[in-house]
Amino acid sequence: MSKPPRLTLPSGARAHLLSTARGEFAVHEAGEPVRGTALLVPGFTGSKEDFIGLLEPLAAAGYRVVAVDGRGQHESPGPREESAYALEELAQDVLAQAAAVGGGPVHLVGHSLGGLISRAAVLRDAAPFASLTLMSSGPAAIAEDQQERTKLLVAALEAMRDDMPGVWTAMRSFDPEDTVPDAPELADFLRERWLATVPEQLIATGRILVSEPDRVDELSSVELPKLVLSGEVDYAWPVPLMDEMTRRLGAARVVVGGAEHSPNAENPQVTAGALASFWDARPRG
Repeated sequence: MSKPPRLTLPSGARAHLLSTARGEFAVHEAGEPVRGTALLVPGFTGSKEDFIGLLEPLAAAGYRVVAVDGRGQHESPGPREESAYALEELAQDVLAQAAAVGGGPVHLVGHSLGGLISRAAVLRDAAPFASLTLMSSGPAAIAEDQQERTKLLVAALEAMRDDMPGVWTAMRSFDPEDTVPDAPELADFLRERWLATVPEQLIATGRILVSEPDRVDELSSVELPKLVLSGEVDYAWPVPLMDEMTRRLGAARVVVGGAEHSPNAENPQVTAGALASFWDARPRG
């Protein structure tokens, strides 16, 4: 799971509810759209807080940045029905968020699962977007060893969806023994975020991660500037796989040093610089 580098919003950023045609979504927002607007979509078990480290540098670069909790994720409400979290439903949410943000074409960034959701949104309708960044997100389902872990988690949620504290305890028991303990404030946040997320959202999106087909060829035909950004190591989608996806897409490529699956949280300054440089090279909408 992504762990925010900090939990307090930078000066000038604000938390609020974004009203869309598909309901309200909790967001963090910073900056003015001097050079454009960006919409940041988090990954599995994640939330808008995973992008806190990007808000200040991207705002300073001249971008309005909106990081969102998806439906049923952390502080955004969602129904207790698995069908509500089908990939196409989540893609339509992203399109509604882009429309609600307004101000012209939006630079779309999807982290991990958020990359699969963002890809589905672009394939449905690319018109609202100025560019697409797939951050630590691959061409199809996650790696086989990670599929097994995710299937176990989905099975536990199916059996214990009304005991989210119990699932959390069981899940954390699988952390390696040499894992460095989280700071108390972060540990409390991670647990509360888990408890606030709708279990059906986790079940449905976990299934997406283990079953998503390869849609790279389909995406390559969409005339939209694309960036594949990752850390130096990735357990969900190996870096060589993302390198090959980049070639197939004809996309730009950035590997962030000192980062693994969550460069947005693990090296936010370099990640923000790479995003701003990519966006700066694109014509403004």
